[in-house]
Amino acid sequence: MLAPSPLVDLIIPVLNEVKALEKSVETVREFLGRTFPYRWRVTIADNGSTDGTREVGERLQAKYPGEVCFFAIPQRGRGRALRLAWTQSPADIMAYTDVDLSTELEALEVLCRAIHEQGFDLGTGSRLQKTSRVKRGPKREFISRSYNLMVKTLLFTHFSDAQCGFKAVSREVVEKIVPHVEDQAWFFDTELLALAEKQGYRIKDHPVLWIDDEDSRVKIVKTAWEDIKGLVRVRFYLWSSAFRSTRAQWRKGSPKQSASAAREHARV
Repeated sequence: MLAPSPLVDLIIPVLNEVKALEKSVETVREFLGRTFPYRWRVTIADNGSTDGTREVGERLQAKYPGEVCFFAIPQRGRGRALRLAWTQSPADIMAYTDVDLSTELEALEVLCRAIHEQGFDLGTGSRLQKTSRVKRGPKREFISRSYNLMVKTLLFTHFSDAQCGFKAVSREVVEKIVPHVEDQAWFFDTELLALAEKQGYRIKDHPVLWIDDEDSRVKIVKTAWEDIKGLVRVRFYLWSSAFRSTRAQWRKGSPKQSASAAREHARV
């Protein structure tokens, strides 16, 4: 008997996206239903919207039962929304895309196949490889390349693009790595990739087609400063005795252990 196809849960984190949400979800549904080789569902993760996004999400869930799910939390933070969506999902592979769909959806199959069939644990889109195709202004290009150079310099990592809003993770990564990620906002991605790499998890670093969203409301200066503080925090954590004493409990292949249990072990 053939093994059942894995279930992929594609999360779309949203904050005040009443104008873009319905069109994006319809686009994703049409794409997945037409070409995607695995079982799938789409989860809308609303984190703190006040503009009617919740009503749109609830309407889409009612319109497409079993295909579209929706939940809302009052606190803002993309990392917070992803953490909750991934840890509560019944799926075998969890992924996410930004609501603007800046990254080509065709890359989702590549990342999920890498996890399901090729032994990878995470997949991430990259805008910074030689074969990546990117359309964005020089300011954002400079900031992105400078930030990722800082990531490599401070954390000694190998993945090329920490902040591309397009990733997929295995169930093991959700159970073992995500509980140790502290950031609740934009730095969540970088911290997730860095901790996973340091614990021996394999990362599929895939070049993508990425078109900048001209309507993006990301506050670049504030986000950059928070990312820099996050890099420093993670750098000191990786040097700490707490990391050394717990890494055996949550590295790849080890039995599942909660973050609270790991912290308790570190205090002993």
